[in-house]
Amino acid sequence: MDLSTGQPWPANRHWRYTGWLLAAVWLFFLNVPLSTAVHQPQLWRQVLGVTALVVFGVGYVLLFQWARRLRQSLLPIPAGRARVGLLLLLAVGLASIPGTEGDWLATLVYVAAAAVFLLPSREAAASVVLCAVTPVLASWLVPGWEAENGIVFAVLLASFAMFGVSRLAQRNSELQAAQREIGRLAVTEERARAARDLHDILGHSLTVVAIKAELAGRLIEVDRDRAAAEIAEVEALARAALSDVRQTVGAYREVTLAVELAGARSALAAAGIAADLPAEVPALPDEWDRLFGWTVREGVTNVVRHSGARCCTIRVHPDRVEVSDDGRGPSTPDATGHGLIGLRERARRLDAVVSVGRRPDGSGFLLRVQTPAEAR
Repeated sequence: MDLSTGQPWPANRHWRYTGWLLAAVWLFFLNVPLSTAVHQPQLWRQVLGVTALVVFGVGYVLLFQWARRLRQSLLPIPAGRARVGLLLLLAVGLASIPGTEGDWLATLVYVAAAAVFLLPSREAAASVVLCAVTPVLASWLVPGWEAENGIVFAVLLASFAMFGVSRLAQRNSELQAAQREIGRLAVTEERARAARDLHDILGHSLTVVAIKAELAGRLIEVDRDRAAAEIAEVEALARAALSDVRQTVGAYREVTLAVELAGARSALAAAGIAADLPAEVPALPDEWDRLFGWTVREGVTNVVRHSGARCCTIRVHPDRVEVSDDGRGPSTPDATGHGLIGLRERARRLDAVVSVGRRPDGSGFLLRVQTPAEAR
């Protein structure tokens, strides 16, 4: 079912046009009563028998297709309509008696199979038993009708077969529904990832752009050359941010620790915050290099935006990265924000641990991302 519209999903094109064969192919076994009807000596018996069997076959296929579509959409089969359909099917089978004589009992095989596919378990079982005993009772009650033990066997065999088919159809429908749900969740996750990346990219870039633009505004009357240089950097940052957005939308963007450290140096310098950055970083696996890069980006963005700090320190170790400052520190013991939420989601994929709080001396702010123990 389409979760956005509440309507059933369209059936696969192949099964839309050939699924009816699942029911129609078994109509071959109506050849015995049909032959009996065709060879009736009276015309009206021929017409009645053949017409009733054709209507019976068409009704059986339509009933099967109706129930099959509901099962494919994981919708319940209305018990009332199913009972009416089965009674009409049985009535058409009975109407063929003048033309088919005792061979009409073959129609009970289809009635029993349809009952298994349409009705709840108890009603289906009762219908199968009734169809199985009818040939035996008919041979006792109607003179000239012989016992049809083959029909009894066929009713039971067809019912068991249809039971398996119905369960298989139900499982397949549930599997298709699960696959659609997985697809929907994958789309939702991808949208969340894109939104998270855009927030992190634009949040950092626009923060630096705003700081440099403010600095250029203060310098324009004092040092025009430096103000022009800052404005040129604002233009370059804006173009880089636009490129990052395009690459992120195209899923081509890669965040690396080295690039983010260089960006952190520029952002901190523009904000007038002293930067204590590592001269070199250890070799890291690609996934940890990306995660540490995101950590530096988020940590520096928070330092520039919120900290009021004079100095920012970044330390990179083989098993962890730390971004700290001497500013006002976290406003709450468990600091949160869109950026930190996104960082925690990225860390969770690698079983890494994100720690947010004050530095060991009780001042400022400390963001630490650490690899799990088994990865060290």
